[in-house]
Amino acid sequence: MAGTVLVTGGTGYIGGEVIEQLLAKGYTIHTTVRNKAKSEPKLRARWPDAGERLKVFQADLMDDAGWAEANAGCDAVAHVASPFPMGIPKDKDELVIPAREGTLRALKFAHAAGIDRFVQTSSAAAIAYGQPEKDHFDYTDWTNLTANVPPYIESKTVAERAARDWVAANVPNMTFCSVNPVAVFGPVYDSDVSTSIELVKKIVDGSIPLIPNMGICVTDVRDVAEAHVRAIEAPAEKVRGERFPTSEKFLWIRDMAEAVRARVPEHAGKVPKRPMPDWLVKLLALFMDEMKQIKGELGNVRDVSGKHTEEVLGFTFIPAEQTLEDTVRSLVEKGIVKA
Repeated sequence: MAGTVLVTGGTGYIGGEVIEQLLAKGYTIHTTVRNKAKSEPKLRARWPDAGERLKVFQADLMDDAGWAEANAGCDAVAHVASPFPMGIPKDKDELVIPAREGTLRALKFAHAAGIDRFVQTSSAAAIAYGQPEKDHFDYTDWTNLTANVPPYIESKTVAERAARDWVAANVPNMTFCSVNPVAVFGPVYDSDVSTSIELVKKIVDGSIPLIPNMGICVTDVRDVAEAHVRAIEAPAEKVRGERFPTSEKFLWIRDMAEAVRARVPEHAGKVPKRPMPDWLVKLLALFMDEMKQIKGELGNVRDVSGKHTEEVLGFTFIPAEQTLEDTVRSLVEKGIVKA
């Protein structure tokens, strides 16, 4: 039976899709944003018929204000909000501290409001890094923080560890679980695109003229949201303490480009075909943050399995090639990529 769910970070890519699916199922939604005056009109425009079933609260990850009001009357929390930059911050604490403290703040206020169901949006970043000897991972794996991983990777790992430690120490019977997406693609709502979507945009619009020797796991934003919804609705004993990686498959960037050419040929005129030499990536990394991130992934396979998620939550992921096609068509339809 539909109740009331707090979805933090409602203006984000994943948060918006979680709200979309919950509203469609009859839930009432509370959502937090950093700036209510700026964000509420956008949210109302997206869901004009939601009326009183959508309530917007101003609350920041690093401040207590607004959190008690946002949690009041809710039956469950989907904690999606977390910092995710395009570049690498000069100080890792710009990411690590807000991710950790924001998660703990969300947990503590949920518990104070009597909420027993808490789904944390973590990441495959907390699963598949700092272990150079491995290339296949699943829900039991954890990123090794002693291996000098990038700040975003550390922030997601620290936040999930902190959440699980807090629950174990304070409310061990809480129905807590995490959803751990890989790179998230799929249809977009507007031009405020996520970091992952930016990659597809650049492949299609010609911003990436050559293909670097790297790959990523692909998941669909609709599947990530469905995992949240099913984790909220499933029997407590089925999801308590679980981790749910959402990952359809690992694809090299060259495979992604090929999938776009094969499935959306009318929009693939600028999609690169030639490889980018590793030496050029390393050279560009000297003065481009994005290339610094790519440099660290050259030739790496990080294949995260989503089988456990499909088996426990009972649904099948959208094929990666379909997700990429839908992403490109959506970018063109919204005018973000010129046809």
